[in-house]
Amino acid sequence: MKKIIKIMFLASCGFFILAGCELANNPVANFADYVTGKVQIEQKLQADKTLATVKCQELCQNILSSDGENMAVGPCLNNEIIPDWVCDVAHSPRTPEDNDPKNQCSNFRDGKAHHYVEIDGNCNLIKNY
Repeated sequence: MKKIIKIMFLASCGFFILAGCELANNPVANFADYVTGKVQIEQKLQADKTLATVKCQELCQNILSSDGENMAVGPCLNNEIIPDWVCDVAHSPRTPEDNDPKNQCSNFRDGKAHHYVEIDGNCNLIKNY
C-alpha cells in the first residue's frame, strides 16, 4: 500500500513539474508575439507618416503651381491626405492665424483624424505627428 501511495505521489509531483515547465514557455511566446506586434504597429505608423508627408507636400506644390492659392493664411489643404491624417499649412513660428479654427483642418479639430502633417507656405515640412 505504501508503495502505491509513493508511486502516486511521485507521479503527481512529476505531473505538476511538467505542467509548470509548459506554462513557463507560454509567457515567452506571448511576449515575443507582443513585441512583434508592437514593432509592426510602429513600422506602419512610420510608413503612414512618410506617405502622408510626401502626399501633403506634393499637393501643396500642385496647388502653388496651378492656381497659386494664398498660403499666407495657413489653410487646411486636405482633411484626409491618407486615412487618419490631415494636411495643413501653418507659419513657422506660429502666428495667431494658425490658431484660428477656420484655418485648421476640421477632421483633426473634431477628432476624426488623429495625425497631421503641417507644412509652411513654401511646402516645407514643419511638423508631422
